[in-house]
Amino acid sequence: MHPNIELIQGDITQQDTDAIVNAANSSLLGGGGVDGAIHRAGGPEILAQCKKIVARQGRCPTGQAVITSAGNLKARFVIHTVGPVYRDGQHGENQLLAEAYLNSLELAQQNHLKSIAFPSISTGAYRFPIEKAAHVALHTVHQFLKSQNQLDSVRFVLFSSNDLKIYQNIAREIQL
Repeated sequence: MHPNIELIQGDITQQDTDAIVNAANSSLLGGGGVDGAIHRAGGPEILAQCKKIVARQGRCPTGQAVITSAGNLKARFVIHTVGPVYRDGQHGENQLLAEAYLNSLELAQQNHLKSIAFPSISTGAYRFPIEKAAHVALHTVHQFLKSQNQLDSVRFVLFSSNDLKIYQNIAREIQL
C-alpha cells in the first residue's frame, strides 16, 4: 500500500482530515447518500456556500469540483465533486470518474491542504460498479501522489466492510 493512501470503513462525515470529499450532484443542493449525510451533519452553512457557487458559475459539471467550508464537521473544508452516472462503461465514465478524483486532489493542493478523505464516488445512486470504481480511484490517486509532495494523507472511507474488502483487493492487485 502506498504510504499516503489509507483504506478504512467508516463515516465520511466523522473524518478529521483537512477536507472531505462530497459525491455531489451537479446542482450542489444536497441529495441522498453521502451528499445528504454531509449536508445534514455540516449544517446550513455548506448549502449556503454551494448556492453562492451555483449563482456565480452555474451547475457543477460532471468531473469538476468546488470547495466550501465544512460547517459543523470535523474537517475544515468540503470538496464537492460530481461523479458520472454509470450507463454501460462506453460513455467516458472511467475518464469522468478519474477527473472527479483528480480535480478534487488539485483543489486540495491549491488550498494547501495536507489530508483529504474520499467516499467511493458514483458507486451508490449513480450505479458505478464498485470494482471498476475502486480501480479508477486508487490508480488516479496513486498517480497523483507520485507527481506531488504536498498531500500527506489520502483516506478512502468506505461505507461497508464489503466495499472496504473490494478496495483492499484492488489495492493489492495494482500493487499500491
